Amino acid sequence: MLDVLSIPAPWYIIGPLMGLVIAGMYAVSNKHLGVSGSYVQFVDRARGRPMEVWRLWFLAGLMVGAVLVAVLGEAPQFGLRYGRLGEVLPIGALVAVLFLGGMLIGFGARWMGACTSGHGLSGCSTRSRGSFVATVTFFFTAVMVTLLLHWLTGGAL
Repeated sequence: MLDVLSIPAPWYIIGPLMGLVIAGMYAVSNKHLGVSGSYVQFVDRARGRPMEVWRLWFLAGLMVGAVLVAVLGEAPQFGLRYGRLGEVLPIGALVAVLFLGGMLIGFGARWMGACTSGHGLSGCSTRSRGSFVATVTFFFTAVMVTLLLHWLTGGAL
């Protein structure tokens, strides 16, 4: 591709930028920022219900940003590869695992009232106890599932 962006972007640039965006959202509109909330509002719009239009722009920006990273990144990002998991699983199993994982994440996000970004960034920045518990749960579960998969596959994953 064009090799303009380093992937992943340095944490010391992205972290402060994310903090500024979250603080800016609260300063300008007193609204929290989260992907699942924006998606729910997008679905509401499709059903003819009112929505906050800025959330639609936020979702569009996420998609455009993903395409830009794929095009401008230092390694091709297009295709059906999915890291080590994509190397180990056949395409049918990979699609099934990713679909199931996406469904579980979506269910969990709705059950917990926000997604990982909503709790981890917006919720924790407002010192929400529920968001701290949710974020610790997200990280703990991710580490445990990773260790379990590593053990079950004999180190292949």
